[in-house]
Amino acid sequence: MTSDQNLALYTKLSGFRLVVLANRFGCDTDVSRKLHDRLLEGLEAATGRIQTIMALERSVLAGDDEYAAYRLEGETEIFGRLTINLLDELDIDFDTHEYRVNGGDWSIAFTADYTGVDIDYPELIALTDELGSLAPIIKDITRETGIAVNASRVSYIGCTGS
Repeated sequence: MTSDQNLALYTKLSGFRLVVLANRFGCDTDVSRKLHDRLLEGLEAATGRIQTIMALERSVLAGDDEYAAYRLEGETEIFGRLTINLLDELDIDFDTHEYRVNGGDWSIAFTADYTGVDIDYPELIALTDELGSLAPIIKDITRETGIAVNASRVSYIGCTGS
């Protein structure tokens, strides 16, 4: 992206942060406040990453840092994969048949008994009703910035691990 595009993205992210902050005042449940707070944290992280990218762009243009172009490439790649997780995050390693929730300890998805071996992973269930007035804001953030917002909870239904 160019500096102008990054500045426009920074402005959009700051605007969305203000919208989410104003919307938070209408929250009447702890879950709703938690969702708003996590979205605010994610928007602040994205804004910080854009600030870093813009600073590295200035260094590349000024030529005062020989590693700035390399670092800029890495920061841009990381930003391109940015996802804001509002509740749960599920990592699955299909090679080892393990999973972890929210960066915790790895759990084995194997169960075995006299009937054989079963592999059962938990799954992510998308939130719908819990989002309330935050749902259209999340859609706008994703549409206008390209940043994915993941609003889902891990479900262990049918899963033997916990």
